[in-house]
Amino acid sequence: MEQQRSEPVDENFLSEVSGMRQCGPPAAPRPGPADASGLLELFDSQIGSRHLDLAARELGRRGSGYYSIGSAGHESNAAVAAALRHTDPALLHYRSGGFYLRRAAQRAGTTPLRDVLLGVVAAAEEPMAGGRHKVFGNAELSVLPQTSTIASHLPRAVGLAFALERSRKLGVEGEWPRDSMVVCSFGDASANHSTATGAINTALHCAYRMIPLPLLLVCEDNGIGISVPTPEGWIQRTFGSRAGLPYFAVEGDEPAECLSTAERAADWVRRHRRPAFLHLRTVRLMGHAGSDVETGYRSRAEIAAEQRRDPLLATGAALVRNGVLSPAEVVDRYEAKRAEVAETAEWALGRRKLTSSAEISAPIARETPEEIATRACSPGASTAERSASADRGGTAEPAEKEALTLAQSINRALAEELERDGRVLVFGQDVARKGGVYGVTRGLWKRFGAGRVFDTLLDEQSILGTALGAGLAGLLPVPEIQYLAYLHNAADQLRGEASTTGFFSNGRYRNPMVVRIPGYAYQRGFGGHFHNDNSVAALLDVPGLVVASPAKPDDAAAMLRTCVAAAAVDGRVCVFLEPIALYHTRDLHEHDDEGWTARYPAVGTGHVPLGTARQYFAGSDLTLVTTGNGLAMSLRAARRLAQRGVGVRVLDLRWLAPLPREQLFTAAEATGRVLIADETRTSGGISERVVTALVDSGFTGKIRRVTSADSFIPLGEAAYRVLLDETGIEKAALEML
Repeated sequence: MEQQRSEPVDENFLSEVSGMRQCGPPAAPRPGPADASGLLELFDSQIGSRHLDLAARELGRRGSGYYSIGSAGHESNAAVAAALRHTDPALLHYRSGGFYLRRAAQRAGTTPLRDVLLGVVAAAEEPMAGGRHKVFGNAELSVLPQTSTIASHLPRAVGLAFALERSRKLGVEGEWPRDSMVVCSFGDASANHSTATGAINTALHCAYRMIPLPLLLVCEDNGIGISVPTPEGWIQRTFGSRAGLPYFAVEGDEPAECLSTAERAADWVRRHRRPAFLHLRTVRLMGHAGSDVETGYRSRAEIAAEQRRDPLLATGAALVRNGVLSPAEVVDRYEAKRAEVAETAEWALGRRKLTSSAEISAPIARETPEEIATRACSPGASTAERSASADRGGTAEPAEKEALTLAQSINRALAEELERDGRVLVFGQDVARKGGVYGVTRGLWKRFGAGRVFDTLLDEQSILGTALGAGLAGLLPVPEIQYLAYLHNAADQLRGEASTTGFFSNGRYRNPMVVRIPGYAYQRGFGGHFHNDNSVAALLDVPGLVVASPAKPDDAAAMLRTCVAAAAVDGRVCVFLEPIALYHTRDLHEHDDEGWTARYPAVGTGHVPLGTARQYFAGSDLTLVTTGNGLAMSLRAARRLAQRGVGVRVLDLRWLAPLPREQLFTAAEATGRVLIADETRTSGGISERVVTALVDSGFTGKIRRVTSADSFIPLGEAAYRVLLDETGIEKAALEML
């Protein structure tokens, strides 16, 4: 690589070390982690991280590098890595270069300098993200790829620590040893984010209830968030005396103390299987990122004061003070690492980049329909054993003869999945003893026990974080978010965490889960916006996210099987939207007609492939496209239209993502007229996607849509002034004809 531009922090280090005085004969090595070898290993990781930062900045200036949020000043986090095993899952702050290099030193054959530089230049062979982003991540080192969304990884870290213990108790083997612990690092500014405070509260809640949660929280406190200072003493005041959270603190420019304090904190967590907080006081050198002009908000005196606390200077001084290296040898070691990084950077520049859309999206586009079908239709071990017992004269579970409601069908499907696979967990607010607000999970807690069906605290981010951690630990989570309106304050756990993990790990890590969400509108006697929400836009633009929208009871059971199978087989993140108003509906046209009930689909036959629609009737005049509550309204409207001599076919999309595009086009072409009955909003709703899909497919017939208004949903009868209704569907259909 060309000669890099001189940085003040680089010049300061060389100047200060060159001015150090050589001490006398080597001092006797201190016992424990602060001996000569411990300091040398720490220093090597720190200088490697520093030169990676310098190289990233130079590559950025040349237009060949794409990420320069550096670790300079945070290199004392290498001491945290030294206190842990390379098999302890790590969810890291983005200034974790020192940690990453020190952890890599624990496992032979790793190439951390190459790893990081391949990420900086977006090379396809980068071992974690495959050139999609620069992350600190490596499966061989148990370092999960981190996102840059502030604090969004903390709920997952809490969930993973919880799931490590829960999976062990359930006898589910994961990829990490049984006595592993989770480490999660974050900045002092991130500690103020609601996501962080919620996650830490959840950890404390578990500790209070004596639920094992082996988690080391590491706050790397550099005193500033981009340009906004953190008040002096704020982190200690906030976390230094929290009940149930042992507090360890150390200055980052005291290398021996960093090593010993990190070791004490890690040892406490591993032995007690409870969370602890390590306050690592750091500095931030060279600004927030390569584009940040630090002198715009910091004085030169403040910047110079930070440089005096440089952890590399502190470790270099300790090596000189203890007679391990001379000042000249410290400089030689530093410059040798610079040359090694420069040579590696030149090599990385020549590596192949991602070149096609298919290659880039491959980790989030995985779908193996045959394997999903096999898993969805498999009776499972326990069911097979009962059948075998019946064949030998034993007693088998009686076949379901009664027609079930939507709620009953979902309940039975959940029980089936819990029985089929010991990895399945069902959890959320009120799902256990109460059995859910609408009784959908009734009886599951009593039948399968609190280890697999349990209540959570009231925090949607923590519910989804538990699911994120459970999936990583080898479990198969089916969390419930109590209402669709409650999802929105936690949507980033799906968008920024769950759905990006496969993308940023090239498919190595996955987040298998099925998130059940009661939603939509039309509840009578109970409602208003917070219990009737038809906003789905936030879900429909997330790449790779599966969104199911069942309406009929038999579809719901079969689609739930499919979602659980897709999660188990392909690691898919699935959202299962359940229309509340149809939970206990029995009739369709007349009282007691039982038109909205259905027999439970037999195990081995009931499976709905992803992205497949269901058609009712075969009329040739009009195609009615709908889903959810719209299906019942459309079926009733279709019958009345048929009495007028109008032939209608009704297409229930069932899947909002992936959308059943081919069946949609075929049904549209069959009549040449498409009316979309969409219970979601005019803007950002389902119908916009349907219209776009038809146009993209080349449909040239008539298209019209009727939707709910762009409004929140009020209480009482006023709700029906803004919601889609049957009259509107029928009127629009007649106008089209």
